[in-house]
Amino acid sequence: MTDSIAAVIKRTAPNAHYVGGIVRSSLLKRWSGDIDLTLPKEEVKKTALALAKKLHAAVFEMDPQFGVWRLVTRREGLQIDLSAWQGNTLKEDLLRRDFTFNSLAYPATAPVQISLKKQDGKTRVLLKGLRRAQIVDYSNGMQAVRARVIRLNSPRVLAQDPLRMLRAFRCAAELKFTIDGSVLRQIKKDASLIWQSAGERIQEELVRLFNTSQAYENVVLMDRCGLLTAVFPVLEPQRTCAEVYYGKGGVLTHTLNTLRRMEFLLDNLPKAFPKYAKKLVPLAQDKALFKMTALLHDLAKPSTAKVVGDRLRFFYHEERGARMAKKELEKLHYSRADMRLICAMIAEHLRPSNLASNDVITDRGAYHFFRDLGDAALPLLLLCWSDYTSYVTDAQLRRILPRSGERMMSLERAKKTANIGKTLRHLQVLSLLLKKYFEQPKKIKPTQLINGREIMQALNIKPGPQVGELLEKVADAQVDGKVVTKEDALAFLKSLPLSAPENKD
Repeated sequence: MTDSIAAVIKRTAPNAHYVGGIVRSSLLKRWSGDIDLTLPKEEVKKTALALAKKLHAAVFEMDPQFGVWRLVTRREGLQIDLSAWQGNTLKEDLLRRDFTFNSLAYPATAPVQISLKKQDGKTRVLLKGLRRAQIVDYSNGMQAVRARVIRLNSPRVLAQDPLRMLRAFRCAAELKFTIDGSVLRQIKKDASLIWQSAGERIQEELVRLFNTSQAYENVVLMDRCGLLTAVFPVLEPQRTCAEVYYGKGGVLTHTLNTLRRMEFLLDNLPKAFPKYAKKLVPLAQDKALFKMTALLHDLAKPSTAKVVGDRLRFFYHEERGARMAKKELEKLHYSRADMRLICAMIAEHLRPSNLASNDVITDRGAYHFFRDLGDAALPLLLLCWSDYTSYVTDAQLRRILPRSGERMMSLERAKKTANIGKTLRHLQVLSLLLKKYFEQPKKIKPTQLINGREIMQALNIKPGPQVGELLEKVADAQVDGKVVTKEDALAFLKSLPLSAPENKD
């Protein structure tokens, strides 16, 4: 039915034009998520209802104020949005749009084929056979597409909808376009307006940006324009904090380097974890969540910075930073589940480093790590990898990566080789934890040999916190290899000195 959709649109909506992303993306041979049509205001409703009937589509009015209707075909799952001209003519409508490459229109009556495909469970669409001579272009949008550059239709469009500033960087990342210098200068002027946009809309643009492989370079550009700290004012104090340690830009330089390393890691899991990459791929699918965590992981360093002796310390910055991150994520209307995971990673991102400060990482230490972190444990290892590797150069990272799966180098040796040795040891700790998780699951989550009721009966004690503590002691003993069977567990428990046991009677 794909070819007939274009025919139905041609017959039913002869005054409509394909507009915006569908035209631009089709010229670039990129698949889109939907079709956008625009037509005179008085025709939108009747055309939407007529199209819905002929295409067997569900239909509803999305925005009465701006005359926007949405159709979703039942068979193909194709989304078609119809909107009224903003202004009295098509030209007025197109020139009110954000970027010149989004101001292109193609008559519904002109020759075109609509191709559909399923991708990640969603219907994607492409217009084939566009005749360039029939494309309506009042702002040199075609030239912008050919040059792969983002230009504004007017300097006013950013102030009219400040979210367009973020959209510029998102489009640059998704399409691999360059943002024109005039656009960057205008963003610098208008950056302070960004929170006139709703938090959930800001989140949507950031998520789409972070899901690309060009997020880092565009975030750096955002920072140069003042937009990054306009979105996250809490990052600004990082810029002048600890410059002696981190160099120019202070903690913010480290934060952005961590984001860069995270982007590399998510795109190159086999290089970082060759043995476990395939098992980590499902975990790493949500690139945006991990990159947001990297961006927010050290929020509290400026407020906790303190010189102790000759060392700069950031006491409890991870705990305070998690609380600060939660406030930022709430402003962006993140889900509770995503907030919990991000904040858990931030609050515990020193745990692997603390393990690395021991000469040996015991099975018990690894067990406690995975027990305490729960679902956040594996995601945390990805954050820590990005954090640790931000302290070495690209050349140094290439040198140490092949050794990251080796047996841990000694603390003494690591201390003698400055950052590169410390980083390598930390990476070896991460590899060891992954090995225990994937290859020694009984060490990480031992089988329960005895339950709380059995403990109470065996020791003649009442329900209470003591029962949970005893269960943990049994689990520790299992991990240490001291307890193997239920009988071992009972004997072990009876050997323990119980503090003020409560009699059931």
